[in-house]
Amino acid sequence: MQADTGTTRRDFLRTASAATAALGSFAIIGRAQGADAEPLRAGLIGCGRRGTGAARNFLDADPAVKIVAMGDLFPDQMETARKKMADWGDRTAVTDDTCFTGFDAAEKVLKCDIDLVLLCAPPGFRPTHLRAAVEAGKHVFMEKPAATCPAGVRSIIESGEMAVKKGLSIAAGTQRRHAPNYRDMIHRIHDDAIGDIVAGSCYWVGDFGYYPAVIREDGWTDVEAQIRNWNYFTWLSGDHIVEQHVHNLDVMNWALRAHPLSCFAIGGRQQRTGSEFGHIYDHFAVEFEYPGGVRVQSLCRQNADTFSRVGEHLVGTKGTANPGKDICTDKIYKFKGEDADPYVQEHVHLIASIRDGKPINEARNVAESTLAAIMGRMSAYTGREVTWKWAMEESKLDLMPKPDIAFGAMAVPDVAIPGVTKLV
Repeated sequence: MQADTGTTRRDFLRTASAATAALGSFAIIGRAQGADAEPLRAGLIGCGRRGTGAARNFLDADPAVKIVAMGDLFPDQMETARKKMADWGDRTAVTDDTCFTGFDAAEKVLKCDIDLVLLCAPPGFRPTHLRAAVEAGKHVFMEKPAATCPAGVRSIIESGEMAVKKGLSIAAGTQRRHAPNYRDMIHRIHDDAIGDIVAGSCYWVGDFGYYPAVIREDGWTDVEAQIRNWNYFTWLSGDHIVEQHVHNLDVMNWALRAHPLSCFAIGGRQQRTGSEFGHIYDHFAVEFEYPGGVRVQSLCRQNADTFSRVGEHLVGTKGTANPGKDICTDKIYKFKGEDADPYVQEHVHLIASIRDGKPINEARNVAESTLAAIMGRMSAYTGREVTWKWAMEESKLDLMPKPDIAFGAMAVPDVAIPGVTKLV
């Protein structure tokens, strides 16, 4: 249904945040200033596949940075990460005294002599870890998504505002915002290359082989089993629409310089029905409505042996665009500038902001993109339309266990059933 917002899309765009506008710039910030630059010391929280990947990207971004502290819940994962990172030379300058495991590992890393921290634990822990990092006065790289529920999103935004007051930088793992081809094309779109955007679509439709289920072992408690298999539990991952498809929704927010006003969705699970896949869905289809009545179709699926499409598409009054690929008007434009690995560039931009004393802050951007994805999940799970205002201001959903989490019993939630599962 058409939302009555009392404002036009042009009115909305005129009030877009300065932080969002600044990210429209497409110039590449070059690699940092060389071996003579002031050394930066970083801690890593979450030492799994993405954590070690982010650490490698961080080191590749600048010759004068080091990883000096690490924290993870599990000793075996810490050992695996240390063995892998030992091959990287003395830039991984950790010792037994600066490697921590257990539920207090993040707290201990933040007490080390570090300038910044890489937050790469499962997303459910992100709001708590970001708050602690900002309170400790550390610059932050945090992986996406920002949270798994509205309560977590609100916490991320509050922490981001605290970081602004403290002059701290926060960069997020929505790496398309750091990719030269995307930055160039979004800049052109904002500069009226395709006119007013009237519709859009975004996709992460593909296989799930890169997210193998972790099979429970004897001796693991419910909590340990779920955290080790975190992709398949909503309190930890947000479901794959939040954990993965947030990338594409972030591009739509970026291009439209807005967040959705409402959505309705359908979804379910067809292939991944075994207990090893927790309780999440394996496909979603969402219609988002943005200011000015702009409709965005969102499709994501993780099914084996199926057609794949990952990307975004925008329709404007003057033409169309596939951000990162091409802009089509009376002629076709393709990016021909200098290429750069966006997984490295997000750290290049963060490091440059710290060295230059010009903080960047992507907390709200990634929080809003995360909430859009959460709205899609909530709508599909319940069969209800979800509005931004309700999700941001009224939803009571807080998925993190209370009191503080510890190893022990934790029931697996039932698979959500639209019309039965309640909107909270």
